[in-house]
Amino acid sequence: MADAGRVIAGSARGRRLTAPGEGTRPIADRVKQTLFAVLEPDLSGSAFLDLCAGSGAAGIEALSRGAARATFVERDRRATTTIAENLTLTRLGGPGARIVRSEAARWLSAEGPDDGPFDLVVIDPPYADTGLLFRLLGILGADASGRLLRPGGRVVAKHFWRDGPPAVVGLLASERDRRFGETGLTFYRREGG
Repeated sequence: MADAGRVIAGSARGRRLTAPGEGTRPIADRVKQTLFAVLEPDLSGSAFLDLCAGSGAAGIEALSRGAARATFVERDRRATTTIAENLTLTRLGGPGARIVRSEAARWLSAEGPDDGPFDLVVIDPPYADTGLLFRLLGILGADASGRLLRPGGRVVAKHFWRDGPPAVVGLLASERDRRFGETGLTFYRREGG
C-alpha cells in the first residue's frame, strides 16, 4: 500500500494513513499543517465535506481535530475502500463519518447531499482536471439557498500552483492563497457570514 502521510493532530494524532495506489497524490503533511492551521477556528463541531477524497486524509484530519461529522465523496471504488480502512485504523468511523461513492459534481448538483449544509469543504481533484475543480467551485458558489454550504462557510481548493482558480466564484470570495512547491491552496469564504 502507498503511504498517505499521517494524522497531524487530535485524537488520531500520529496514525499513518494508506493511499489507494501509487497514482494517488496524497496531501503532504506540510500542506495539511497549513490547511488546518487556517481552518482550526471553524473546525470544532463542524460539518466537513471532503470532495475528491482520495485516501480521506483531509476529512480524517478534520474528525481527529473535533469536526462533528465528515462526508467523503470519491468516485474510485479502491479509494472508497481505502477511506473505510483509514477510518477503521484511526477509530474515527461511525455515525459521524459517511463515505459516498460518486462523481463529486454529480453528487453536489443532482444527487445532492442529504447531510448538508456544510461548514467546511476541501476540494482536491487530480491536478490535470482543472475543469472539475472549476465546476465544483461553480456549484458551491452558485448555492444561494445555502443547501450545500452555510453562509460564512469556507471552501479550500487544492490545485497545481499555476492553475489557480479565480478570486471570486459566485458567492465565494478568496481570502488567501498559499503555495508549497507545485501545490497551491486557495481559501474561500461564502458571503453572508
